[in-house]
Amino acid sequence: MRTTQNPGRVAGLWYLLLIVLGPLRLIYIPNKLFVEGNAAATVNNIAAHELLFRLGVIADLAGAVVLVLLTLAFYRLFAGVDRHLAALVVILGGVMPALLFFVGVVCDLAALLVVRGAGFLSVFDKPQQDALAVLFLKLRSQENIAAETLWGVWLFPLAVLVWRSRFLPRFLGVWLALGGFAWVALSATGVLWPQYQHQLFEIFQPVFFGEIALTLWLLIRGARPQEVGAADVAVSGG
Repeated sequence: MRTTQNPGRVAGLWYLLLIVLGPLRLIYIPNKLFVEGNAAATVNNIAAHELLFRLGVIADLAGAVVLVLLTLAFYRLFAGVDRHLAALVVILGGVMPALLFFVGVVCDLAALLVVRGAGFLSVFDKPQQDALAVLFLKLRSQENIAAETLWGVWLFPLAVLVWRSRFLPRFLGVWLALGGFAWVALSATGVLWPQYQHQLFEIFQPVFFGEIALTLWLLIRGARPQEVGAADVAVSGG
């Protein structure tokens, strides 16, 4: 190797940061602040924990940037395996989900604007304002359902790259592919049969841990791929 850096560990560090940031807005804040079927209680909780809600927005903004940096690290790691698949990882797993993160942030900030009682909303009474705030939160939830498709499809080219790489174990590629199918199925279920999405999410938990397994492997073992030129020579030479 010409460089002393380990690009696998760089990707692992970005992945770990994403895993740390993601649950704040996706899991912790909804469980702590949102009350299903009670708009007034939800709005009161957000007003009482406004800083926490804003931290969720910051976590999403940071997560969008980290996603792009993570997929660029994967591109560097796997470019010698297949440039086209590595580019798909950047597009499907970095750029497009990052844009959806920003759309979700807009919904959250709109909900916060209503919670804070912007003056121009005085034409609505309090119950109507509460309902409007929850509507924006519901839009954010629906955006997450759409984003799950991307959370799944980017894992397919990544799984193929891991399988073909020879510097990462193939079982990780299989695990990632299963996770990809699970996310896509979860997204489709959220559109077609939303009442079953939570149960399906619980069933799919084992396959979702494939991404964590990849992260831990990269952090602990790292990955040092062949130089792109060397890989091309090896392929052309049979």
